[in-house]
Amino acid sequence: MNNFLTKIRLIFEDQNLRRRIFFVVGILALTRLGAAIPMPGIDRFQLERAFSGDQFLGFLNIFSGGGLSNLSIFMLGVGPFITASIIIQLLTLIFPALKQLYHEEGEMGRRKVAQYSRLLSIPLAAFQAIGLMVLLSNKGVLLPLSPVEKIISLIVVIAGSVLLMWLGELISEYGIGNGVSMIIFAGIVSRLPAITTQLATTFEPTQIPLYLGFTAIALIALAAVVFITESERPIPVTYAKRVRGMKVYGGTSTYLPIRVNNAGVMPIIFAMSILLFPQMIANFLAGTSQPVLKMMADFMLGFLSKTWLYGSAYFLLVVVFTYFYSAVTFDPEAISTNLQKNGAFIPGVRPGHSTAVYISKILTRLTLIGSLFLGVVALLPIILQSLTNMSSLAIGGTSLLIVVSVALDFIKQIDAQVSMREY
Repeated sequence: MNNFLTKIRLIFEDQNLRRRIFFVVGILALTRLGAAIPMPGIDRFQLERAFSGDQFLGFLNIFSGGGLSNLSIFMLGVGPFITASIIIQLLTLIFPALKQLYHEEGEMGRRKVAQYSRLLSIPLAAFQAIGLMVLLSNKGVLLPLSPVEKIISLIVVIAGSVLLMWLGELISEYGIGNGVSMIIFAGIVSRLPAITTQLATTFEPTQIPLYLGFTAIALIALAAVVFITESERPIPVTYAKRVRGMKVYGGTSTYLPIRVNNAGVMPIIFAMSILLFPQMIANFLAGTSQPVLKMMADFMLGFLSKTWLYGSAYFLLVVVFTYFYSAVTFDPEAISTNLQKNGAFIPGVRPGHSTAVYISKILTRLTLIGSLFLGVVALLPIILQSLTNMSSLAIGGTSLLIVVSVALDFIKQIDAQVSMREY
């Protein structure tokens, strides 16, 4: 307890850290304000009816930070930017020039790649906005608008998504934590009072065992997420002795930590984005008069409506994206080169290519454990939904995973800032 209070005191004594935290809080308050500003021409009754029990719209609402449930100017959220980032990162693995730009040209190269993601997110936002507006119009949520009003609404929605993307990058640059994840985190947390009120008003004594069982599973999942997120495999590293004049340098031993879940919550977010994209296209094409397009849309919606097929695709995508994100963010060749340049080596392993292969083997095994764990945790809410017929459990379970991972990352970054101040 004393250690916790000491850290709180150090946080508020450090002017730079205090400014960063207040900056994050201020930006998140702006995102919540924008999520409360509704678009014109909305039928509130039809809006509530459309969101009740619709898992697709519920997942989209997570990415929008709660803005879609109000049809606000932030109704698209950071979804287009996340999809654009996935596409650009996939292209870095396909095109050597883009990979070289990202990995070998330092901060300037990464800024160029990030700029490509920003530019790509604009047409993706336009496509997603059109699809959502058509889908919601078919559900009777949007009232009939003139062509000029539709164009204005479309521009406002796209501009809202670009503004939210910019606010997220401001958090990443001037605040603490990943801006996109923090915006999603704030949207989920802001819905907790409404969810609690809904559970309290619909509570029935006969459902006490169900609530207790779900609470127990949620606590076990919470503990498992914290354990796996904090677990790491230390690789011993020794620095060679160097003699300069009359002094001897080096000869110390340390370790290189590799986390079991090196990708964090991003594979879950990536997998959800990929699954939502074809579902949005299918909903958009469901009302077409072309028989071929309608048949393809019905087939896709039928595939995604089958729980075991949807769950299998979700699990596979989470595993694949865990490996993919680890490959993008953790480069064994670069680590091996840096160790060799600094006169460090892993005992029993030759420097250079052999060290990279050794680190890569350990990373692959750890990523397998982390990816399977993320896949199981991602599927757990869907299993609970199929057993209890409560659609809110699928959305709530995914939200729990995102909230825990983002909160842990935020706390670790604050601890790192406090430790730097102490040193």
